[in-house]
Amino acid sequence: MEHAKPLPGYLSKRYAGWKATQFQENKAWYARLAEEGQRPRAMIISCCDSRVHVTAIFGAETGEFFIHRNIANLVPPHHPDAEPHGTSAAIEYAVKYLKVSNLLIVGHSDCGGVGGCLDLCDGNAPDLEKSSSFIGRWMDILKPAYERIAGVEGDHHERQELLEKEAVKVGLENLMTFPFVQEAVENDTLALHGLWNDIRDGDLEYYDPETDSFKPV
Repeated sequence: MEHAKPLPGYLSKRYAGWKATQFQENKAWYARLAEEGQRPRAMIISCCDSRVHVTAIFGAETGEFFIHRNIANLVPPHHPDAEPHGTSAAIEYAVKYLKVSNLLIVGHSDCGGVGGCLDLCDGNAPDLEKSSSFIGRWMDILKPAYERIAGVEGDHHERQELLEKEAVKVGLENLMTFPFVQEAVENDTLALHGLWNDIRDGDLEYYDPETDSFKPV
């Protein structure tokens, strides 16, 4: 591919540093992972946002989490139509083949994708309304959540935080539309968790279905 270029120098140097230190110090562990395959305890669906670092939040080691990242940590509903579905494929692999015991959706504050959905639904993002917008059509998944907060008063920041948390709830609801997820949950072999991270303060909240609210971890 003529358009592919070598790694930027700073990334090459970081790789060399990692290979000489962390990899060498844990070489036996990496060999074991390569030979025995991955056995993650949990799957995490989080946002692509570079400020969200779930392995750091939970102090995870290599091989511990099966992580899928997408715009606004959304989960689409189960929709088998013979078309490519990256998020659905990751969920299927984690639940049916890796047999993870926990599946976490991790939302976060100041999410650009959720903010875009808010602008889209408010009629303030004409570019996202175009059928050619990948972001706009992906954020359509979140439109049912927007309807839930449409009558809530507050400034843009307050409404966005509400929508960020509703995105997590919609994800949990959509997960249960996957037959293999529903079966695993009903058989008590899989537990679903909804979380929201305040990236400014470092706070982490979990969704409590009994009170339909988010509470501090």
